[in-house]
Amino acid sequence: MKILIADKLSTLAVDALKKLGCSVTVDADITADLLPGRIEDYDILIVRSTKVTAATIEAAAALSLIIRAGAGVNTIDLEAASHRGIYVANCPGENTRAVVELVIGLMIAADRRLVDAAQDLRSGIWNKKEYGKAGGLAGRTLGIIGLGSIGTAVAQTARGLKMNVIAWSRRLTPEKAHDLDIGYCESPAVVAEKADVLSVHVAAAPETKHLCNAEFFSHMKEGAIFINTSRGDVVDTAALKLAMQQKKLRVALDVYENEPGSGKADFADVELAGKISGTPHIGASTEQASEAIAAAVVRIVEQYLHTGKPTNVVNIRQESYACATLEVTHYNKVGVLAAVLHEIRSAGINVEEMDNTIFTNGAAAGATIKIDEKPSPAIVEKIRQIEHVIRVAFK
Repeated sequence: MKILIADKLSTLAVDALKKLGCSVTVDADITADLLPGRIEDYDILIVRSTKVTAATIEAAAALSLIIRAGAGVNTIDLEAASHRGIYVANCPGENTRAVVELVIGLMIAADRRLVDAAQDLRSGIWNKKEYGKAGGLAGRTLGIIGLGSIGTAVAQTARGLKMNVIAWSRRLTPEKAHDLDIGYCESPAVVAEKADVLSVHVAAAPETKHLCNAEFFSHMKEGAIFINTSRGDVVDTAALKLAMQQKKLRVALDVYENEPGSGKADFADVELAGKISGTPHIGASTEQASEAIAAAVVRIVEQYLHTGKPTNVVNIRQESYACATLEVTHYNKVGVLAAVLHEIRSAGINVEEMDNTIFTNGAAAGATIKIDEKPSPAIVEKIRQIEHVIRVAFK
């Protein structure tokens, strides 16, 4: 297998991939625009921040697996990958603590105006009178939008700061909120109304695009702190800028709409950057998280090499179109399954899923074939009459 790593990855992981017998090329400086011309005949592509566009996927003759060395996969064209039958896998949960640490850091930075204070100090300005006006966090209410692994960990950490925590999430119920010792909110708007500090932790999806829009920001308290370390598209940037003016929001961002697709590039929205506590999408970028993610990447590749099926695949259809199942027990001989599939094909029936399990001594096997149409009794009988077929069951 030929692997292209189009971002930085632990040298330990690179060595481990080579020990698996893979040919590994590392190009941490490659950009999304250059990637289509470099993908060549690579079998596996590993990325972190580099975007994988439809152009890259179309240019990849041999590509069968894309691994996002992180959790979110919004930088990868999933539709194009699925159309070409390319697996897309990710590494969820490995960077949770790193993101939580940045959230807390941004929260404190926004409350204490650390960025502005540091800039003034570096310019030779001592302004203790101005920057000594922080509100403090203890006893204030942290509102969380999205209570997955990161949102839950943020809630736990915030309680250590003596903050009150409320949350909204699609799967959060009043009962679960009670078990987690947090306040339940029935909508994002209610969180915005009650929160002194608000942190967003939802995945990128069509239903979350511009979740934080003008209507949402209209519910926030004046002078509240707004933090986003999830995905840039979750926030309507124009609405956020207006809310910063009208409500004097203190804003801390690690992600942005239309942010650069590589590790080093020009950043266009300098005006916004000058008014916030901002970082360049580094939420998962600690050495601890990087090593954990790198180890997860190696596990995915190893599983794929051994079984042909990688773990943590995000673009596999969850609901099967199959309406019937054929169970064919047969002797483990060459051509038996081919003959079975020939009869299914001749009847114009499509195979949705198939699994063939070999018994201990290797003499017999059991094939489970899920199909999109019920076969006629005549087809079932033809399969039963195939040489080396032991029995056929139909469900």
